[in-house]
Amino acid sequence: MNPNPGPLRRLLAALHPPRQWRVPVIIAIGTLLGAGGVVLHIANATSYLSDRPEACMNCHVMAPQFATWQRGSHGRVTICNDCHVPHDNVFRKYAFKATDGLRHSTMFTFRMEPQVIHVKEAGINVIQENCVRCHIHVVQNAAALQVSGSAVRHGEGKYCWDCHRETPHGRVNSLASVPNARVPELSSVMPAWMTDYLRQSSAKQ
Repeated sequence: MNPNPGPLRRLLAALHPPRQWRVPVIIAIGTLLGAGGVVLHIANATSYLSDRPEACMNCHVMAPQFATWQRGSHGRVTICNDCHVPHDNVFRKYAFKATDGLRHSTMFTFRMEPQVIHVKEAGINVIQENCVRCHIHVVQNAAALQVSGSAVRHGEGKYCWDCHRETPHGRVNSLASVPNARVPELSSVMPAWMTDYLRQSSAKQ
């Protein structure tokens, strides 16, 4: 017998544990899969595959950004992803959503978000691309057409929002700036049948 089995053999051995360990291994795997499914459900993870603005409201801290966008001029013609994710190809779009979303979820889960949220460098480049993409009919004969995030960092031009600072979120968008804004509420993670059962149980008491 080979004393140093390859990685494939080790994987197959792990998937076929000795008979006395099969039940505990199955229970452990089932528990992990079940817990993972619950976490994905509570986090409403599948919503991030969509382009619905309500997905951004899965985190309560985005209320100022949602409210200022919704009540501004862009709220009538755009959604969040029109500005904040790449649109040149589908692979780059979802790769960006995955990396940016992982950073966001980590920050928000551990309550590390600042009072005033600022877009990071990768997001700045994407927003600048999308400003030009959407307003190409305005800037097609202007120098702004060639301005990218890299060009601005090298002193060649300005970002679109250097002049259009109030668009679309305004200057004041801290976490405390819109305490009474009407924004979509998170849906209950509890199944309807369980909610009905608990309501009936409490009514009987």
